[in-house]
Amino acid sequence: MSKLLLSNARLVNEGEIRDADVLVDNERIEKIGSSIAAPEGATVIDIAGKFLIPGMIDDQVHFREPGMPHKGDLATESAAAAAGGITSFMDMPNVSPQTTTRGVLRDKYALAENRCSANYGFYLGATNSNIEEIKALQVGEAAGIKAFMGASTGNMLVDSPKALDRLFEHAPVIVLTHCEDSPMIWANEAAARVKYGDEVPFSAHPGIRSAAACIKSSRLATDLARRHDALLHVLHLTTAIEMDLFSCAHRSIKRITAEVCIHHLWFDESRYDELGAKIKCNPAIKSATDRAALIKAVNDGRIDVIATDHAPHTAAEKASNYFESPAGLPLVQHALLTLFDLAANDQFSVELIVDRACHAPADLFGVKDRGYVREGYFADLVIVDPSKPYPVTASNLLSKCQWSPFEGHTFSASIDSTIINGQVVYKDGNLTGIVAGQKLEFGRAR
Repeated sequence: MSKLLLSNARLVNEGEIRDADVLVDNERIEKIGSSIAAPEGATVIDIAGKFLIPGMIDDQVHFREPGMPHKGDLATESAAAAAGGITSFMDMPNVSPQTTTRGVLRDKYALAENRCSANYGFYLGATNSNIEEIKALQVGEAAGIKAFMGASTGNMLVDSPKALDRLFEHAPVIVLTHCEDSPMIWANEAAARVKYGDEVPFSAHPGIRSAAACIKSSRLATDLARRHDALLHVLHLTTAIEMDLFSCAHRSIKRITAEVCIHHLWFDESRYDELGAKIKCNPAIKSATDRAALIKAVNDGRIDVIATDHAPHTAAEKASNYFESPAGLPLVQHALLTLFDLAANDQFSVELIVDRACHAPADLFGVKDRGYVREGYFADLVIVDPSKPYPVTASNLLSKCQWSPFEGHTFSASIDSTIINGQVVYKDGNLTGIVAGQKLEFGRAR
């Protein structure tokens, strides 16, 4: 690696947009300023007034490895992420074997080494019986501890009151929760079977995975966090009613924070008739009113982080009926573009997008030297062209599953280039073949 000069950028960083040049030396940002002279031998990229932003840090993905390589793997999905301007990701533990011991966590990190286009971190999963593994976890070993407080697979549903209480009492790092009440969901599923038989329409999904099931579980999680003064991050919120659980204060003074995902900001239940299984996810995409409340909560600070919950399944799996079709969408390649479309529609400012998708995850997880464009930080940078539309077609999809709920949509902006650890991994619509991802360093303790 050598020096790289990014000139004539519209730098979006730390709440402002300004003209700037950025000089990169090997992996890190050496200088930010105006009219920086190119050092001898440096590569120069004239950004010509396009946006330059810190790379998105996606705190919630399911890249399916180990155990489900037919859906996706760390190499394919991290490449799709890099093409979408995501320079770092944190992968969930519901793989096979499940990441519920520190030994399996170490094995997963070893599996990722030299294979990821983007920087990577992994979660330790909570179960009803692995409290000793959780207590032994050291700060920095995992991005956090994930608890599925809603119907899941295997033994990863944490529904024992005693286990939940001990988790929040002893967790040495931040706890992340999927909040849905399983008994309520199971009752709703049974009622749907009585009404529809095996032909339950996908439009019934937000009623089955109901707002009531979400708020009951989210309230339990926030109550437990307050009781034990634990760090809590509630994932993929979907309802207006849940917003009252969260504060508008800045994340730097909150112990309980909240996340929303791209698809819940973009889609609402009016799209089920058109897209069906392609937008079946858990928690469910709900009403237009809920979607509007989520957008408002991002703007007023109740929601701290925007992520993807990228969860690929094969097209054949998705073609099944309601109960057989798995929940989840491939989203990493189009997440930032979705946000820039929302900005073009005056839902968010570009500065707010960068704050919630880039800065906030770095802050909440204590990611070392990433998430901002600062001298001395790693050069994880994305050039966004706001004036070049990007059509989503089958031919330009990079996730292994090879489908997207955005097929046929043309985004108003495009990802021009993605730079990770000072190396250009994506440019002008193509991956460069450079695998630049490094293991993320986490430093936030309870």
